[in-house]
Amino acid sequence: MPTNHPTAPTLPRRLRRAPAGLIALALLLPVGLVAARPAAADGPPYERVLNGTFDTGKDPWWSNIPADVADGRLCAQIPAGTVNPWDAMIGQDDVPLESGQLYTIRFEASASRPVQFRTALQQAAAPYGTVLNQPVSVDTTPKTVEFTATSPVTDTHGQVSFQAGGAADAYTLCIDNVSVVGGVVPPGGVRDFGPPVRVNQVGYLTTGPKRATFVTTETTALDWRLLDNANKVVATGKTSPYGADAPSGDSVQLIDFGRYHRSGTGFRLAVGDAVSDPFAIGDQIYSTLRKDALEYFYNNRSGLPIEAKYVGDAYARPAGHVGVAPNQGDVSVPCFPGTCDYSLDVSGGWYDAGDHGKYVVNGALAAWQLLDLYDETGPGVSLKIPEAGNRTPDVLDEAKWELDFLLRMQVPAGQPLAGMVHHSIHDEKWTGLPLLPSADPQRRYLYPPSTAATLNVAAVGARCARVYAKWDKAFAARCLSAARTAWNAARQHPDLYAPPGGEGGGAYDDTNASDEFSWAAAELFATTGASSYKKFITTTLTVDGFSWRDTGGLADLALARTPWRLPLVDRLRLAQRVAKVADTYVANVRSQGYANPYKPADGQYVWGSNSAVTNSAMILAIAHDLTGRRTYRDAALESMDYLLGRNAVGTSYVTGYGTRYSHNQHHRFWAHSLNPALPSPYPGSIAGGPNSGLQDPVAQRNLQGCAPAKCYIDEIGSYSTNEVAVNWNSALAWAAAFADAS
Repeated sequence: MPTNHPTAPTLPRRLRRAPAGLIALALLLPVGLVAARPAAADGPPYERVLNGTFDTGKDPWWSNIPADVADGRLCAQIPAGTVNPWDAMIGQDDVPLESGQLYTIRFEASASRPVQFRTALQQAAAPYGTVLNQPVSVDTTPKTVEFTATSPVTDTHGQVSFQAGGAADAYTLCIDNVSVVGGVVPPGGVRDFGPPVRVNQVGYLTTGPKRATFVTTETTALDWRLLDNANKVVATGKTSPYGADAPSGDSVQLIDFGRYHRSGTGFRLAVGDAVSDPFAIGDQIYSTLRKDALEYFYNNRSGLPIEAKYVGDAYARPAGHVGVAPNQGDVSVPCFPGTCDYSLDVSGGWYDAGDHGKYVVNGALAAWQLLDLYDETGPGVSLKIPEAGNRTPDVLDEAKWELDFLLRMQVPAGQPLAGMVHHSIHDEKWTGLPLLPSADPQRRYLYPPSTAATLNVAAVGARCARVYAKWDKAFAARCLSAARTAWNAARQHPDLYAPPGGEGGGAYDDTNASDEFSWAAAELFATTGASSYKKFITTTLTVDGFSWRDTGGLADLALARTPWRLPLVDRLRLAQRVAKVADTYVANVRSQGYANPYKPADGQYVWGSNSAVTNSAMILAIAHDLTGRRTYRDAALESMDYLLGRNAVGTSYVTGYGTRYSHNQHHRFWAHSLNPALPSPYPGSIAGGPNSGLQDPVAQRNLQGCAPAKCYIDEIGSYSTNEVAVNWNSALAWAAAFADAS
């Protein structure tokens, strides 16, 4: 996993191990068919499973029984006394199927005694269109088995499985060299990136920059036309040849129509016969996105019902993790066995991402960003949330839902490590998709305190005290008390780190807390003015920006909100530092075919690359605030162009915004592609974006050899390119609010 990169996007969140297609769950959750992809030219059959030789361990195979790799084979312990074949099962999901095509499954199998089991290739959920489901007899000598059949369905969520439930006596089953070949569409299918004229599919501000990218191998300047909604030419000009764009692998030319200032909808850019998607020009084009991006958080609240009167019938759901069966609830959660002997009420807060976990280091950054959004734009827009209409701005009501949870994660007085903060609370084991929070049956645990989590609470608690002092003095005092307690505890325990790995939840591991110390000290100094904190401010903003793991740059951003705490010379130096970083981002925007402030030094896009774009836009906007330079404001706005369609895949990464937008993000209950009764992500939800690492089976199966900026697929199983997360949406909300106010 990369650890150093320009603009510091959120680093790899975690390698999911979610058996998404367990029959036991899927019986309750039907899935619709996916439209067939265009057939490719005749060619050899393609291998459809990953790691069929188990040379790299068990992943991405899953099992609902104990199973592990031994001597190069996957061996499962089949229990006695189960009833159904699927009660003891090994499988792999997201195997693509094409109607009318032949598929051959071939594998080796043996068992500790003569047995019979079944092998199946079928849809992972109802209506369970089945290619084959065959009995297999084996004994102690490895045996090669092969079956061929025709698929009756087209679905990207097929499943290959070995089902051994119903055994009278326990035994060991081993499989190896599993292969499923068939179909004519190559892995990844036939990718459609839309029109070669790439634009912000939402639109452009009347007084903002207006640029587009044209994908072409032509090397001379070409004529472009701006068409209104009546197909009338309202502006013309010449493209600017650019050439090869390394991140995308495209050859492009650039279009600048910034001199056109009339507002309207249905505009399109044309070059020859190529015509862009429609877009608007106006002064309020970001007002709805600004609101929707914030309402993402209410939709992901834990601990209360999400009501139709706020979100509509499709998104309404029962409360999750409140102790109503099958939930075990978050109102009295014990520590992970062997780590402590108490339980805490850690109800509330936001579900972090596509799972049901709640993580301090990520949630604190998201809450901090909402508090900073308030500092940037004031009370802001009205939201559809239960607290709407009280005297507190809605953005602060929403942030408080998470802040209350964060404060509950603090180790109580009288306990070992009192004042430290538990790193996370999540399920004991990974759950499958789809799964409503109210239907989650897993045990949940508090995971051990960490220095990083403790300092996150110190930092966001200090900011909370400053922001809420005007609106809720009692809550502000509570935040400051918790922040001071956390700071003192972290000083006593400066090197308690979250372990790597993780089962049932993300690790969010970090073995360097010096940046968190600096950020927390800056926030405490900014709030209290106490010089005792100032000496611990040891980091400044750099081109690496910030992320949940790398928080050092936030020290400067905290001080930028309280310039009166600094001597004039320090204020000037801070502004210079922020401007210097912003200058690099402006250069990145200007030096790429698809204007993007994110430009990794090694050329490889990382997990959550879109958060690099939004966090960089935030830094550009703050540089504009500090200096008044329009260049920074324009670069921040062009960052939005990239997110909303002017990119290498011609897709808006924000659900509900644009002509073609992401709508199959990795999420447990926004899972329409797996169960038509569930919704797609709420409008205003941003996908993680291109990721060169391809750390999930869907990406590995479909994106091998992708250009870095094209390593993205809008599939629910692709958690490494297509997950959502609270700290990604907080950054989007911040950037959208700035754009709306510009």
